Amino acid sequence: MHFRDNIDYPPVLTRPSVFVPLLGAIFAGMWWFNGANSAIGRLVAGLVPSMAESSGLNLLTAAAVTVFAGFNIFVVMRLALRQQVWLVWGELALLILLFFYSFNLSFEFIQRKIGFLITQGLVMTLYISAVSIAIATVLALIGAVAKLSSNGIAQGIAHFYTSLFRGLPLLMQIYMIYLGLPQLGYVVDAVPTGIAALSLCYGAYMTEIFRAGIESIPKGQWEAARALGMRPASVMTRIILPQSMRVIIPPTGNQFISMLKDSSLVSVVGVWELMYLARTQGQTEFRHIEMMVTASLIYWLMSIVLELVQKRIETHFNKAVGR
Repeated sequence: MHFRDNIDYPPVLTRPSVFVPLLGAIFAGMWWFNGANSAIGRLVAGLVPSMAESSGLNLLTAAAVTVFAGFNIFVVMRLALRQQVWLVWGELALLILLFFYSFNLSFEFIQRKIGFLITQGLVMTLYISAVSIAIATVLALIGAVAKLSSNGIAQGIAHFYTSLFRGLPLLMQIYMIYLGLPQLGYVVDAVPTGIAALSLCYGAYMTEIFRAGIESIPKGQWEAARALGMRPASVMTRIILPQSMRVIIPPTGNQFISMLKDSSLVSVVGVWELMYLARTQGQTEFRHIEMMVTASLIYWLMSIVLELVQKRIETHFNKAVGR
């Protein structure tokens, strides 16, 4: 839901007092950072060969970028809101791709390795993240209910759990499980270690998310349901949690996306997830940057898909509450 002002003002970027200084800042920035040495400068030199060796190439590059930026803002501000969002998003994504392209990558090497990255690394990353977020959700729900209970023992355990696992670095938790438990006679494999560490760590953070979501529901609804004779478990599952989901889903989705990237830390114990394979495959032919860029784009695409899924879930619960 968008909250718009009832009074229509002209768009900020169309005001000369804002538009002109912005263009001036773009020109000064390109000139100060010597845009002639960038990929854009090389493109300008190719279009105007006579300026390739001239000292004025920097000024010409800055002017070209400024004119393009001004024209782009002029066009974008005359589109509908949704079109503005998608156009700006697409332009920024294109700039990122062009930035990666300027690294002089070996696309033949990427083509040979990307299949293995997806079938082995991506699948393992998704498996670890999906199992971990499921376990973390259960831990978070239990922890939130314990913190809101009137049982001192349950509250003490829940507070200690969130304090410990939010206070220790995730990498330290992985080492504690993988290297510490064998000292007690329990040997844990690499993949279960990664799942356990991610679940415990993110479950602690998500406990506060669930607690805040549950507390966002007015206390009167709990009292009314109890007055009708509903059991506490039924009140929680049928009244409180369905309404609190609209508060819980957005930060939980963010936690899952964050976990997707933090799963790369389990590579320290030898799990063949995406980042581990990207690093080891790049070492074979000293093509580190190719594999790092490829892994970054795969992570980004996974995040985009998860953002879309999260948006659909949010819309579903918002409609359910609005009925």
